[in-house]
Amino acid sequence: MKRSDKIYVAGHRGLVGSAITRKLREQGFDRLLLRPRAEVDLTDQQAVFRFLAAERPQFVFVAAAKVGGIYANDTYPADFIRTNLQIEVNLIDAAYRAGVEKLLFLGSSCIYPRLAPQPMPEESLLTGPLEPTNEWYAIAKIAGIKMCQAYRRQYGFRAISLMPTNLYGPGDNFDLANSHVLPALLRKFHEAKLEGRDKVVVWGSGRPRREFLHVDDLAEASLFLMERYDQEEIINVGVSEDISIAELAQLIKGIVGYTGDLAFDSSKPDGMPQKLLDSTRINKLGWRPRIGLTEGIRSTYQWYTREKEGK
Repeated sequence: MKRSDKIYVAGHRGLVGSAITRKLREQGFDRLLLRPRAEVDLTDQQAVFRFLAAERPQFVFVAAAKVGGIYANDTYPADFIRTNLQIEVNLIDAAYRAGVEKLLFLGSSCIYPRLAPQPMPEESLLTGPLEPTNEWYAIAKIAGIKMCQAYRRQYGFRAISLMPTNLYGPGDNFDLANSHVLPALLRKFHEAKLEGRDKVVVWGSGRPRREFLHVDDLAEASLFLMERYDQEEIINVGVSEDISIAELAQLIKGIVGYTGDLAFDSSKPDGMPQKLLDSTRINKLGWRPRIGLTEGIRSTYQWYTREKEGK
């Protein structure tokens, strides 16, 4: 990518899109196309076609998606599959027709089978049943991957797909009903500390293991791959180590400074028993994450408290 290129970041106000936008600006890219939903509704095919045909960016990052944790996925399956399919189909097809030089599509580690080998290599895709609590989102993301591959094969469109592990960082969603586990725990412990509660209850058994990548590391990986990777095969982006939900809860409890008790509600779903990515492929290309989990959670908590105080 040249500094003079037009670059469109779809979903620039979200967790991932805002991090990619920050990283592009840090590296001197100043011709960024950033449009809120009120200006370009990505579920509206004609609106997306008109926008990309008029602006004709050289590069597109597809960071727009409807996302959420176990509760949201399980409660709104139709919303998750419909909205994500609409966004992907509209953006990928319109980008190809507008002559975009290269497109990067962001998937998710939930595309892999529930009982995939650990760590999960890219070859695990479509080798077994998905985790039922997020299969609607996963199916939509798999469709986006396959659309990128199909457009590359039929039209020679340079579309790549990267699969990040669980993400967190500034700009995350801390809504308890719709957020992922890490921001939800940060908020739970913070509010319990402020209100003097004697106990915090965590969903599930605490046994599942998860891998967590700071969103700024993902943004770096996204720019790295946009410039250095150009293959049909998907590519994983992770930190190559995981932690149990119980261990994560204890870590966050200490960072927040909460002194009460911790309990687990085993009546709530656990999701996949383990979800660790095999990131050998991107590591061999020369990329590795820089932000450790404790450091990343601490800075995210500081960001969250500043945002709360600002409001």
